[in-house]
Amino acid sequence: MSSPAQKRVALFHSDRAVPANATHIGRTDPKQIISVSVIVKRRNPLDLGALGGRRVSPEEFDAQYAADPASFEALRGFAHQNGLAVDEAASSLSRRTMVMRGTAQAMEQAFGVELHDYEDTATKKRYHTFTGQSSLPATHAPLVDAVLGLDARPIAKPHFRFLKDLKKKKPKPSAPTASPAPFNPPQVAELYDFPTSANGAGQTIAILELGGGYQTSDIQTYFSGLGLTPPTVVAVSVDGGTNAPGDPSGADGEVALDIQVAGSIANGARIAVYFAPNTDQGFIDAITTAVHDTANKPSVLSISWGGPESTWAQASVTALDDACQSAGALGVTITVASGDNGSTDGESGNNVDFPASSPHVLACGGTELIGSGTTIGSEVVWNDGSDGGATGGGFSTTFAAPTWQTGVKGFSGTMRGVPDVAGDASPESGYNILVDGQQEVVGGTSAVAPLWAALITLINQMKGTPVGFVNAALYGDASDFHDITSGNNGSFSAGPGWDACTGLGSPNGQEIAGALG
Repeated sequence: MSSPAQKRVALFHSDRAVPANATHIGRTDPKQIISVSVIVKRRNPLDLGALGGRRVSPEEFDAQYAADPASFEALRGFAHQNGLAVDEAASSLSRRTMVMRGTAQAMEQAFGVELHDYEDTATKKRYHTFTGQSSLPATHAPLVDAVLGLDARPIAKPHFRFLKDLKKKKPKPSAPTASPAPFNPPQVAELYDFPTSANGAGQTIAILELGGGYQTSDIQTYFSGLGLTPPTVVAVSVDGGTNAPGDPSGADGEVALDIQVAGSIANGARIAVYFAPNTDQGFIDAITTAVHDTANKPSVLSISWGGPESTWAQASVTALDDACQSAGALGVTITVASGDNGSTDGESGNNVDFPASSPHVLACGGTELIGSGTTIGSEVVWNDGSDGGATGGGFSTTFAAPTWQTGVKGFSGTMRGVPDVAGDASPESGYNILVDGQQEVVGGTSAVAPLWAALITLINQMKGTPVGFVNAALYGDASDFHDITSGNNGSFSAGPGWDACTGLGSPNGQEIAGALG
């Protein structure tokens, strides 16, 4: 073990507060086996702006931006000195992740923490965490960006809403108005003029899930009902997460929505679903696993989970944002739902959802859409009130406004604005899907992330190479969007140009294909 006299250094931004909405159970069993992911620093800093849109090969990435083998060797020594095993199969220089496994007691001594168990008030799930900071010996701390897994509290929620739940809460309008109606996903793609000369063949769409699962019978039934060939869907386990369907009212709805929206619009694409535990460790490991997956080789990653930026530990925010930077460098586009709780994101005051607030993802807000065939009748900000849900949006308190966002019509902030783009999300104009054998209509910004992921997939096929990080190009021409100028998400209102409800607007698919192609 490390010598008690050896100087220890607190890991930067590793602070953890006492969990909210949880009951303290007691000290974690010292014999409980725990797995941590140690995120190791890059060989060299990565700056997407400096790459100028150039996509690097996996070989160049490993040579320039992966972890240094010497750092891994030093950390192996640290693990063994502290009675921890290194899971070499789960560790990766490319992912900059070394997985260590051992007892809670050994973890406490190695990382200078005291682990306690809590029970989540809402879900009754039990987890371990610590308060204060984690630390490493002064010889090893400079090698590490974050240690994930010492805090296993749930970090994210899926951003979807069932229409059946909205009907219980939303009053009927006093005067007759044009009524929204649900769509099949290809109908939404038609309204947004998505390219019809491609179907995603030869591409893989990655989908990240932190719970739930899908039934193969649902996939066969759903796609056959649309007259489409069911896509190839594979489940990838991350940190022990598995495809575990069984709750049609819970996260199964998220999984079904993501697969069925993306798969029915880019019907020729392969779909890889990465299942991970709902922790910051699981979330970040799932992103890095997908981005560096040399077997499935996804060119786009759809994320429909997140939590208020203020509830994340800063070290975890940095580690996740770094993973998204790696995706951009390697040519993987990440689309992220902006949240379903309006400008507050379910907290007090104004908040944005993370990872939608990362400046290295395409943040996707929501609208209510009325239309038929190729004609949009009306499109406004999705807002069904505090109980019914509304598109997330606002300004980050962590990330400064990126260069491609400043100076854009409608944008006047100094911090990262959310969202970047939008699409149909209201449950009333939601998507017909099949969840555990049950027909449902589902909305939420969760639907917009796979919608945009499907569009990017079609463009990747047409172009013959991944478009990668697209934000700068999309902000270059607002005419590629349907500008949403009516409605609000609470504190922010839609208006000409960019706004903190729907970003640049909903997609004009053919125009965006031209801009990116």
